[in-house]
Amino acid sequence: AEMAAARLSGTENRLVSLPLSRIRVIMKSSPEVSSINQDALFLTAKATELFVQYLATYSYKHGRGKEKNALTYTDLSHTAEECETFQFLADILPKKILASKYLKMLEKEKRDGEVREDNDEGEEEEDEDEA
Repeated sequence: AEMAAARLSGTENRLVSLPLSRIRVIMKSSPEVSSINQDALFLTAKATELFVQYLATYSYKHGRGKEKNALTYTDLSHTAEECETFQFLADILPKKILASKYLKMLEKEKRDGEVREDNDEGEEEEDEDEA
């Protein structure tokens, strides 16, 4: 096993682009992980690279960036929103919106929250009439 690890560390720079030391730190941040086998570390790095490559390729092919010969953040966020495979990334890759629009959304949520609290007090009929 030591020989395999030594062989691996000598060639890992060519086989993976992501820094293994950073991946090890991320993996160790999980409380369930006590020690990390060198092969598991390498495979996690390689799988991560392949996943990022797949996400980027899919987003490029299905996005508007293709017209400009570039992959854009909008392409990535659209993929996260529209493609079932990548929907778990929707929180990480949210759609870009203007700050002013965001502030309006927050204000609306605040108002809606106040309306809901009123509903709890039995004022439903009044609110329905307003809508």
